[in-house]
Amino acid sequence: MELRNLGLGDLWLYEAIHCDPRMMEHLGGPLPREGLAEKLRRDVATTEAGETWVLVILPDGPRGPAAGTVAIWEHEWRGAPINEIGWMVLPEFQGRGIGSAAVRAALDRARREGRWDVLHAFPPLSNAASNAMCRKMGFTMVEECEFEFRDRVLTGAHWQLDLRASARA
Repeated sequence: MELRNLGLGDLWLYEAIHCDPRMMEHLGGPLPREGLAEKLRRDVATTEAGETWVLVILPDGPRGPAAGTVAIWEHEWRGAPINEIGWMVLPEFQGRGIGSAAVRAALDRARREGRWDVLHAFPPLSNAASNAMCRKMGFTMVEECEFEFRDRVLTGAHWQLDLRASARA
């Protein structure tokens, strides 16, 4: 398992993630391809600047195919800044523990580097696999809530993990 920074050559991966009805089933449906190249450029720039982490999942190392992404970014939630983590694993790689290994690797790196303190996750309630991932990774369920995702209002679970506490344990 390896994680690498997102690059400008990953447009195909962004299209496979964001434009596939199966991948976006719990997030309000697929997005149009229009605008994805610009989103990719923004995400590459913020990753290169160290503002966010958008990491490509390489289950078989650098020579193998990409399986999805795991990302950590800062944004505002209820008037305060928070750090959120999210992951997307392509259908052909699901159910093999690849997502768990990638999220665990990102959490381990975050603990090692002291880059993020408390992480939040907001999987839709309908996404049993992502909610199970939160439980498996040691997140604590905070509440059920509505949140906006790309101009869509979704009902989800709000999970939280304090990396500072888990680094000391």
